[in-house]
Amino acid sequence: MAFELFELTGKRALVTGSSQGIGFALAQGLAKHGAEIVLNGRDAGKLDAAAAKLAAAGHKVSVAGFDVTQAQAAKDGVEAIEKNSGAIDILINNAGMQFRSPLEDFPVDKWEQLLATNISSAFYVGQAVARHMIPRGQGKIINIASVQSELARPGIAPYTATKGAIKNLTRGMCADWAKHGLQINAIAPGYFKTPLNQALVDNPEFTSCWNSEHRPGAGETSTNWSASRCSCRVGLRPSSTAIRSMSTAASPPVSRITRLQDLLNCTG
Repeated sequence: MAFELFELTGKRALVTGSSQGIGFALAQGLAKHGAEIVLNGRDAGKLDAAAAKLAAAGHKVSVAGFDVTQAQAAKDGVEAIEKNSGAIDILINNAGMQFRSPLEDFPVDKWEQLLATNISSAFYVGQAVARHMIPRGQGKIINIASVQSELARPGIAPYTATKGAIKNLTRGMCADWAKHGLQINAIAPGYFKTPLNQALVDNPEFTSCWNSEHRPGAGETSTNWSASRCSCRVGLRPSSTAIRSMSTAASPPVSRITRLQDLLNCTG
C-alpha cells in the first residue's frame, strides 16, 4: 500500500551531493519508488560507484558531475540534463560540507567554501531548475536543511549559518515560485552516521550523549539519533526533526510533514 501511495514512475529526480551519505540514501529511496535518478557529486569515482549500485539494483540512473558551487556550471549542467535526458521533475538540493573550528579561529577560506557548497549551490541549481519547471507549471524542490537550522553547537557556527539560510531560502522560493505551481519544502535531519558526521561519531564526549535506543547497529538501517541531550550545553531546545513545510500563503498551508513521500505524493 505504501508503495502505491508513493509512485514516481515516469518522474526524473536530480539529487545533488548524492554519491554517498544522505544524498545517496535519498536517491535510493526515490529509485525504489520508480523515479529515474540523476546523481551529482564532485568525486567522479564515488559518483560512478554510486550509479553502479543503483543500476545493479535495476534502477534507471545517470550521472551529472557538474560543479554546483559555480553558477554557470550549474546552469549548463541543468540545461544538459533537460536537453539530453528530459525534464527534471524533482530536485533535491543536498550538496553540503562541514568544517569544525572555534569561531575565533575559523579560516576565511573555509567560511567561503561552506557558503558556496551549502547555500550558493542550492540557489544556483534551484534557480536553474526552476526556470524549466515554471513554464511547465509544476515541479518539486526539496532543500536539505539541518537540525542546526534551529539550534547551534560549538565549533560549527558557519555551518549553522548556512543551514539557517537554507531554511529561509526555502521560504523565499515558496514566496516567488508557489504561484507557478512549484512545491518547495525543506527537510531538517538530525544526526546520522554519515561521512559528514564522522568527526562526531569518533568523539567520545558526543557519542556519550546519544540515546543508545536510536543508534543503529552494524548492518541496520540508519535512523535519526536524538539530538536533544547532545545539545543541552548550548541551552537551546531543538525543534522537531520531522520534515517541515515552508509553504507560504501562495500554496496550501501545511504545518508539518512526517515522510518524504508526503512532499512528492501530489498531483502534477
